[in-house]
Amino acid sequence: MQEAFLHYVWKHQYFDKSALATSDGQNLIIFTTGFHNSDAGPDFKEARIKIDDIEWSGSVELHVKSSNWYDHEHQNDVAYEDVILHVVWENDKEVQRKDGSVIPVVELKSKVDLNLVTRYKSLIQSNGIGIPCEDSFANVEEITKFSMLDKLLVERLKLKSSEILSILKSTNGDWEETAYRCLFQSFGLKVNKEPFGNLAKELPFRLIKKHNQSIEDIEALLFGTAGFLNEASDDLYFKELKTRFNFLSNKYQLDPSLNTAHWKFLRLRPANFPTIRLGQLAAILKDTQSIFQEFINTSDIEQLVKWLRTTPGVYWQSHYHFNKKSKTKNSGIGKSTFDLIVINTIAPLLVAYGQTVDDYHFTERAVTLLEELKPESNRLTKVYSDLGLKPKNAADSQGMIQLYNHYCTKRKCLSCSIGHSILAEA
Repeated sequence: MQEAFLHYVWKHQYFDKSALATSDGQNLIIFTTGFHNSDAGPDFKEARIKIDDIEWSGSVELHVKSSNWYDHEHQNDVAYEDVILHVVWENDKEVQRKDGSVIPVVELKSKVDLNLVTRYKSLIQSNGIGIPCEDSFANVEEITKFSMLDKLLVERLKLKSSEILSILKSTNGDWEETAYRCLFQSFGLKVNKEPFGNLAKELPFRLIKKHNQSIEDIEALLFGTAGFLNEASDDLYFKELKTRFNFLSNKYQLDPSLNTAHWKFLRLRPANFPTIRLGQLAAILKDTQSIFQEFINTSDIEQLVKWLRTTPGVYWQSHYHFNKKSKTKNSGIGKSTFDLIVINTIAPLLVAYGQTVDDYHFTERAVTLLEELKPESNRLTKVYSDLGLKPKNAADSQGMIQLYNHYCTKRKCLSCSIGHSILAEA
């Protein structure tokens, strides 16, 4: 037996409340179970009960065994002084407060439907190679499944927004610089996320804006600060950018710490080379006055496509590195990269901003953007697709990823509405 199951039973009152009594024989009536306390202290707050003829209001603590009270040393914690009822699966020891008074205890082992217990154990102890409820998954209504995905999408967006809020803190609350850094990191994807992020830190957006009329100046600043202009080359465009960068770095007293060793090319397709990505970024930054406003004022996907999938400058249309020509013409970022930027950067940034200004409208807009994208196809979404739950868009697939990583693999079935539905069949 796990304490999480006891929480589930108590919160939803899935126990026989008739002839309920404390372990010492006093009549017990539950008016309200209280609200779950996610902070330190007793499990439930503001419960209301009646023991014999006296009504009580206060906290409720839950344990598998009553002796767990002492295992957790609650007797030494003043936060537990207002506990009015100790709810346990098995009462194996009398529990007292610090002043010696006995805490009323109710044992639920004989009050819970055995079918519910059996179904719960079958979920938790499932040996399925996919998810714990795979054998019962088809029995759950579609609306329940998609409602859970909707909830988990927002949960996932908030989780991702925490990283953006951390960046915001490092920029002293500068949303423009935060959006700029996030955009750079997104262009690095997983492999080059760190050096792209460091590049944005060393080359602030305010400096780029001073030269956003010139693609050559922007490229000189990007490639120079990134360390790609440090080595010798007989490429004419390389020489032009190096001359420009030497002038600009002296003018702005730039002292870049990055070099070519920081950038990863191995096992990447040329389209994902950091040099190509920098060329694409330069084209996006040209004439852009506010990255932040581009993000938060986006009304639809097509508006973002037009901005983010801009064709790079002439040189990077035909080269994948200095002095190395491409076999095919390079264009702006591909559809899959664009989708990842919306999923992992723009949507979470909208949520993060909404949290700071206390406006849920931005979360709704983030969800709408994801609903306009095709669903992702990966090993995690395949788990649910194989069970008959097909994602309709990226909002659904993101919910599936959250469901798998944070609920199914951790067997948090009691925190999942799909799990609730299966248990309710008992």
